[in-house]
Amino acid sequence: MMLHIPQVLTKQQVAQCRQIMDRAEWVDGNVTSGHQSALAKNNLQLPEDSDAARRLGDLVLTALERSPLFISAALPLKVFPPLFNRYGEGQTFGTHVDNAIRAMRGSDFRIRTDLSCTLFLAEPEEYDGGELIVEDTYGEHSAKLPAGDLILYPSTSLHRVTPVTRGARVASFFWLQSMVRDDGERTLLFQLDTTIQQLAAERSHKDPQVVQLTGIYHNLLRRWADS
Repeated sequence: MMLHIPQVLTKQQVAQCRQIMDRAEWVDGNVTSGHQSALAKNNLQLPEDSDAARRLGDLVLTALERSPLFISAALPLKVFPPLFNRYGEGQTFGTHVDNAIRAMRGSDFRIRTDLSCTLFLAEPEEYDGGELIVEDTYGEHSAKLPAGDLILYPSTSLHRVTPVTRGARVASFFWLQSMVRDDGERTLLFQLDTTIQQLAAERSHKDPQVVQLTGIYHNLLRRWADS
């Protein structure tokens, strides 16, 4: 499932992020690349152990905790600390798949990458090109979202970033391990949760059918979840 999650960050928070990033030092984006990605990647990145990256990452993680849509869709168990990249003119990231396991340097923290996230930090009109292209069995899907919006997609997907031809594409990117490993099961739970919320708004959380469906949701989550 590929999902657009709007307004994870407010415009004021985006401006705060950009101020921090504008004052920060950038390095070659291949500092975090696997072997396959290194052959396709051409961008800049904030060092993951820098003060700027930590401050920005904390801001993003706090915002994600306040996003009911993100929690419902991702069912996060562990989130890799957000990273930050910049694509200037002529820079791109060719077709690749994300590493199955991500480990944080200097610690025993590691995750299985079930879902990949891109949080856009530049408005679409600030740059040309720079679309995120995600491939699945239904073809190719393009994302170039307003600043503060996030795209969530399975880490198993082949994906790329098209060349930037004007301006700069700035974003946060990160991965998460979901409580529910299987994308199909996770999608069903998200659809069921969305339906329950719609019914509860139309009727009541005490409505017998809402209560029954809520029970089904939690029993399926109990069957499928790791914790």
